[in-house]
Amino acid sequence: MTIHGSVWLATTTMPEYDVLRSDLDADVVVVGGGLIGLTTAFYLQEQGADVVVLEGARIGARTSGNTTGKVTSQHGAMYAGLFDRHGADTARQYADANQSAVEEVAEVVQRLGIDCELTRTPAYLYSTGTADLRREAEVAAALGLPAHSVDSQELGLPLAATEVVRFDDQLQLHPGRYLAGLAEAFTRAGGRIFDNSRVVELDAGDDRIRAETSSGPAVRAAHAILATLLPIGLTGGYFARTRPHQSHGIALHLPVQAPAGMTISADEPVRSTRPWPGGGPNGLIVVGGDHETGDRTDTSSAFQSLIDWVGSLWNFRAQPEYRWSAQDYSTPDQLPYVGKAPGSPILVATGMHKWGLSNGTVAAGILRDAVLGKDNTWSGLYDAGRIGDATAVANLVKDNLKVGKEFAAGHLRRLLGPGLDHIEIGEGGLFDTDDGTIGAYRDRDGNLHTVVPVCSHLGCPLRWNQGDATWDCNCHGSRFAPNGAVLDGPATTPLKSPTPD
Repeated sequence: MTIHGSVWLATTTMPEYDVLRSDLDADVVVVGGGLIGLTTAFYLQEQGADVVVLEGARIGARTSGNTTGKVTSQHGAMYAGLFDRHGADTARQYADANQSAVEEVAEVVQRLGIDCELTRTPAYLYSTGTADLRREAEVAAALGLPAHSVDSQELGLPLAATEVVRFDDQLQLHPGRYLAGLAEAFTRAGGRIFDNSRVVELDAGDDRIRAETSSGPAVRAAHAILATLLPIGLTGGYFARTRPHQSHGIALHLPVQAPAGMTISADEPVRSTRPWPGGGPNGLIVVGGDHETGDRTDTSSAFQSLIDWVGSLWNFRAQPEYRWSAQDYSTPDQLPYVGKAPGSPILVATGMHKWGLSNGTVAAGILRDAVLGKDNTWSGLYDAGRIGDATAVANLVKDNLKVGKEFAAGHLRRLLGPGLDHIEIGEGGLFDTDDGTIGAYRDRDGNLHTVVPVCSHLGCPLRWNQGDATWDCNCHGSRFAPNGAVLDGPATTPLKSPTPD
C-alpha cells in the first residue's frame, strides 16, 4: 500500500512547539519554519540576536520536508544558458554561490552533529536526445565547478544516454532530519519557535514590525524575514513576478541495487533520481512530473508516469511505498529574489527554482548579513528588487497575461458534478447546488467538506486537485486543504464556507 506523504517526514521525529499565545518582542521575527527560515534563524541566533520563528503549520511540513534531498551546484542544464543570457560574471557568481552552499551544509551537519544520512556522491546530468551537454560541461568547468563529460556507462541507469555530465563531491541528505537538527540547534541557542501560528499580516511601524498571527497574538521585532516560499499577501508584488510549479515524488524498491549517484535528465519530461538509504540498497527516490500549480485537475497521472518510467527501465511492476508533491516558484531570469522587498523594510527570499537546499542556504547567508548590516558576496546577484533583463520583462508580461486569462475565464469554466448526494468517498470537485457552485470533497471517513472555490488571496478561481486532494490556484500558487485551511501562500486566510456558521 502506498503512503500518501513525504518519505522524509514519515521517517523523522520532528520536534513540536507550542502555539503563540501572547504578544512577544524580539530582535528578529522569521516567518516560515522551512529550510530558509530555520537556517537564517539559527545563523542569527548564533550571532547573538534574539530570534522568534513563526510557522503556520509544523516546521518542515511543506516544501522543505518534500524536497528531493539533493544539495548540489548541478541545477540541470543551466550554466550554458546562464552564461549566454547573463554573461560570465553572473554565471560564475551563481556557480560559486551554490558550490559554496554545498560545503556550508556539510560544515553545518558536521559541526552540529546532525544525523541526516549525509553522503558525498556524484550528481549526473544526462541526455537521451540532442541536448548539447558537452558545452554545458565545458561552461560549468570554466566557471570553476567540478564538472566533467563522462562515459554513459557511469550513469548507472539502464537507458541509452547520448551525453553525460558528472559533478563531483556533491551531497545528498535526509531533509527531514536536517531540518529537525537545525531547529534543535536553534532552540538550544535560545531561539523560540511557535508552530501552528500562521502570520496573516506584517505591519511596519516607525521602528518595529508587527507580525500578527491568525489567532491574534503578535511578535514585534526590529527586523522581519518572510521565508514562506512566496511572500504572503501583496508584499513586494512577488506573486506577479514568479510562477508556481509542482513536482511529484515516489520512494520505492527496485528488484536490483539502486544506482549510487544522483541523476537528472536534461530532456523532457525531467526525471530526477537519488538513492534512498532508508529503503536499503535497492531503495530509490524518483521525482518529476513538473507542471504549473493548478493547471491539472488530477495529478494522479503525474505519479503514474513516474511509476511507469521506473517499471519500464527495470522491467518490473513498480509499486511505490511513498508518494508526495512539492511546490516551488520560478523567476523570469532564473535567479532567486533575496533581500529587502521594494518599498518595504521586510526581508524576503523566493524563487529557488526547486534547488532550495543550495539556493536556500545561500539565501540564509544573505538574509543574516542584511540583518547584521554586513556585506554579502552574493546579495547583488540575488537582489530582491531587480527588474531583470528584456527577456525577464517579456516573460513577466506573458505570465501576467496568462493570469488575467485564468482569472477571467476561470469563473466561467465550471466542471459541474451532479450534486452533493452523489459524491463518493475520496472524490472532490466543483458541484452545482441550489445555492450555486461550491467546492466539495468527501474524505476517507465519509465526512463532507465544502468551500467557496475562490482563492482568498486575490479572488482567482480554484481547481480541485484529485491526486493531492487540494484546492489549487493557478494564478499565484496558493493551495488549500479540503476544509479550506491554507497550505501554501501567498494567501493567508482560509477559504470561505458556502453556508453561514
